Amino acid sequence: MEDKQLETYIVLMEQTLLLDLELNSVDPTNPIRVDVVPRGWKLLGAGNYAGVFMHSDYPEIAVKVYAPGREGWESECEVYRRIGDHPAYSRCYHAGEHNGHYYLILKRLQGKTLYQCIIDGVAIPKKAIEDIDQALDYARARGLHPHDVHGKNVMVKDGRGIVLDISDFLKEEPCQMWDDLKKAYNRFYMPFLSKRPKPVPEWVLNGVRKGYRWMRNSSVTGRSS
Repeated sequence: MEDKQLETYIVLMEQTLLLDLELNSVDPTNPIRVDVVPRGWKLLGAGNYAGVFMHSDYPEIAVKVYAPGREGWESECEVYRRIGDHPAYSRCYHAGEHNGHYYLILKRLQGKTLYQCIIDGVAIPKKAIEDIDQALDYARARGLHPHDVHGKNVMVKDGRGIVLDISDFLKEEPCQMWDDLKKAYNRFYMPFLSKRPKPVPEWVLNGVRKGYRWMRNSSVTGRSS
C-alpha cells in the first residue's frame, strides 16, 4: 500500500467510520455489539475484542476497531510487527487511535474458513493444512505462541491456507486447538469426506464443537484435581 493512498485512507476512516461508529462491550466472554455502522462501511465480523470493517471503495483493506474497554490492541500491534510480511497472514499497514477508538489498518484476507468449507461441502486440500502448519512454525521462530487457531480462524483461498486471527499470539499458555483439528482432519475428513465433500449441517458442527469444548475442559479439570 503506497504512503499517499494510506494517508487518504486514514483521513477517510477517521472522518467517517470513527466519527459515528458505535461499538459496545456487553460481556467480555461474548462478541462485542456493533450498534451503528456509518454509511459506506460494511461490518465484516465481530469478535470478543473488536469489529472488522471494510469501505466499499477499498475492498482490499480492512480496519479492525477495538471496543471501548477491551484490551489487546497493543499486543496485536506487537504480533503484527513480529510477523512482518508473510503470505499466510494479513499485514498491518498502520495502527493508531482517533476519537477514543484504537484501530489497525490491515490487508484484507479473503477466502472461506475451514468451518464454512465443511458446512458448504467445499474441499479442504492437504496443502492448505500444510501451509498453516508452516505459517505457525514461522510465527514461533519469531518468538510468538500460536493460540486460538481453530476452524473459524483459518481459511482456504485458491487452495492455500491462511491464518485469519493472530491477536492472541503473545499468550504463552499451551493451546492444542490446531493439533486437535489436524487429528480430526486426518482421522475423519481425509478418509470420509476429502474425495467427495458433502455439506454438513451447521447444527452437527455446533454439536461437535460443544463436545470438543466439554472434553477439553474435562481434561484440564482432571489434570488440576
